[in-house]
Amino acid sequence: MPVYTSSEQLYRVLRELFRRLPEKDPAAVRSVAASRLVLRMRTSSPVVEVCINGKHNTLQIIYGAATLRPDIELELPADLLHAILLSEISLRKAHASGKIRLRGPIWRALSFEPVFTAGQLIYPQILAETA
Repeated sequence: MPVYTSSEQLYRVLRELFRRLPEKDPAAVRSVAASRLVLRMRTSSPVVEVCINGKHNTLQIIYGAATLRPDIELELPADLLHAILLSEISLRKAHASGKIRLRGPIWRALSFEPVFTAGQLIYPQILAETA
């Protein structure tokens, strides 16, 4: 059985995660802003699309389809994102095993790794609050 039963449920959790991210780890936000990149993350089961815009000094998150042209595209099942955010599997290991589809230069995508790392600190608490 999937962890998330609807797109709305996953969007709600991701909105809260990105709302808390700047106060939990400002350095992660700065690293994305310094990258000057746009990452589009798409999940399946349920289908969700989030665009992280690092082209500004403040992190801009767009939920749903965005017109921005991404520099990096990341596609993964929502259950895998859940496992990554619970630190059950590393982002790098998931990519190496072929469970994540990544379009764009991998070395540029690494600038988003601190966001996932910071998300791992926040996510369990959000899950507990929304359960």
